[in-house]
Amino acid sequence: MRSEGRLFLGVGGAIVGLVVVVALLAPLIAPFDPKAASGPSLSSPSGDHLLGTNDAGQDLLSQLIWGARAAVVVALLAAAIAVVVGVTVGAAAGLLGGWADLIAMRIVDVFLALPVLPLIILVAALAGPSRPTLILIIGFSAWPAVARVVRSQTLTLASRGYIEAARGFGSGRMYVIRRHLVPVLAPLAESNFVYWAGTAVVLQAGLGFLGLNDPTEVSWGSILNRALTHPGIYFSSAWLWWVVPAGMAVAVTAIGLAFLQVGLEPRANPRWRRA
Repeated sequence: MRSEGRLFLGVGGAIVGLVVVVALLAPLIAPFDPKAASGPSLSSPSGDHLLGTNDAGQDLLSQLIWGARAAVVVALLAAAIAVVVGVTVGAAAGLLGGWADLIAMRIVDVFLALPVLPLIILVAALAGPSRPTLILIIGFSAWPAVARVVRSQTLTLASRGYIEAARGFGSGRMYVIRRHLVPVLAPLAESNFVYWAGTAVVLQAGLGFLGLNDPTEVSWGSILNRALTHPGIYFSSAWLWWVVPAGMAVAVTAIGLAFLQVGLEPRANPRWRRA
């Protein structure tokens, strides 16, 4: 089990690391400006344009590279919002108990009862297409799931004997949180961060495919949206270099984050540790 976990962690880390490096170095490694025409319309792959061009003559390799930057930014910020809010609410509810726990969990139940995907599409359509809006929508739709898991783990820890002993010896709440709660919740927050980062990549691509992202932004979803709304895309070979690379980029990045999350699971899941 441990060797399998290390394998998933290594493969997932390599994929995610490659995507992050491409995102960071996008201005240096992209051969052309992704928004400017740099060749003839619908040019097939060649030495000048390794992945060809779209109907506006824009280099698709450059758009793919800059799309990695858009995906990484949305994934990191949306997952950070979800984890920070979820861990704060869940830990506070578990530690305070009483009315604070009751109110917090009823709010979480309301959010969890809402259909997330239709809600995201509706809010994105009403709020207008922009990257900050997309990040906030994904982040604030994800925190309730994180809060529920963290609250459950916090309640379990609060009932442990060594926590009661620490309090009996006069340890303050902040000491208990720093010494006993943070080391246990950190792997859980890490695993949830990776999970929601992968979810954010897929949601961003999906909303971009539906045309609910910033039309001036270069992303994998917007590449797919433009390609599949082009008349006759499947009556020529253009789909091979216009549709497939962007779709593969989304799939490979999501798979890499899924592998990374599976590799981190033994650290976050007590059942794996006991096994």
